[in-house]
This record gives sequence, structure tokens and C-alpha cells, in this order.
Amino acid sequence: MSTVRKEDEYYTYEDYYSWDDGLRWELINGRAYAMSPAASRRHQKILGEIFNQLYNCLRNTQCEVYAAPFDVRLNADTADDTVVQPDIAVVCDLSKLNDRGCAGAPDLVVEILSPSSIRMDRHVKFEAYLNAGVGEYWIVDPASKILTVHILKEGVYLAESYTDNDERVTVQVLDGCEINLMDVFQA
Repeated sequence: MSTVRKEDEYYTYEDYYSWDDGLRWELINGRAYAMSPAASRRHQKILGEIFNQLYNCLRNTQCEVYAAPFDVRLNADTADDTVVQPDIAVVCDLSKLNDRGCAGAPDLVVEILSPSSIRMDRHVKFEAYLNAGVGEYWIVDPASKILTVHILKEGVYLAESYTDNDERVTVQVLDGCEINLMDVFQA
């Protein structure tokens, strides 16, 4: 995702939903950011592997997993000026889901870094996910083969990092769900 802004105006979800310019956008605190066209093949393979493992973990549960493009309106019940499309979102409160995506904070968000998304994923979106109350935020760095897991505790994210040498990572917000990191980084 690039940090190109659509003009320097304040936008809401209503504006965002009306855009029909053939581009993908995200809104964060009313500012529009154009998303990069297509992710790399490696990015897609890692996304597919994590998605597949999460999907298998969530069978016979009330939770659902979605891959981008999938609109997540982080503050739909207030300003409704933040709409993101995380690489992966897990939602366990199904009342947040509608035909347009998720209205509220997902339980788990996964972002896979690309050269154009590092600042957004590590800073801008990090703050947006924290402020919205996303319980667990994963940042996957394909280049260094590091997964940083951020767990929300008392209004702050506590971080722990894992490498491809760490065989399994427990998803804190999903009982009994573990992700095999060796498979993720071999993708």
C-alpha cells in the first residue's frame, strides 16, 4: 500500500463507498490512502498459508476469517472515518458482519509487509487498530521472516516476535488455534 493521499480532505465511509474510480482506497481518521495495485507472489503465498491455517482452526466455531479486499470499518459506531482492508481479518462477533464487510474491530488482524506498506502497517494502521480495540494484531515481515504479534492488554499492545525457527505460534484470541510458522515462511 502506498501513502498517496486522495486530495487533502476529510472523508467518511459514505464518501469512500461512493467512489467509483477503479482504485482501492483505505481511510484512516478521514484521510484517504491509495493502495498498491497487486501484492507480490510471495506476499500472496504467505497470505494464503496463514488464511488456510486460520480457516482450518475456525471450522466448527462461531468465528469467520476474511482476506483482502474486505472492508473493515473500525469506528463505524462513531465518526465512521476509518475503513481498512487488512490482509486477513478474523471476526468472532458475527453481528459486526454485513454484506459490505465488518462494522467494528475484528478479533485478529494480520498485515503482511511489502516495501510500500511498512510505514502504514507499523505506524498508521498500528495506531488505528490499537485505538479501535483489535485484540490481536500480527505484522508479518516476509523479508526477514519475522512475525510480530501484538496483544491488546489494558489499552496498549504488548509485542512478541517469532522467526521461522519458531515452529508454532498460538493465536491468543482464538482458543486452541496455532499457526505453523515454518509452513508460513516456506510459502
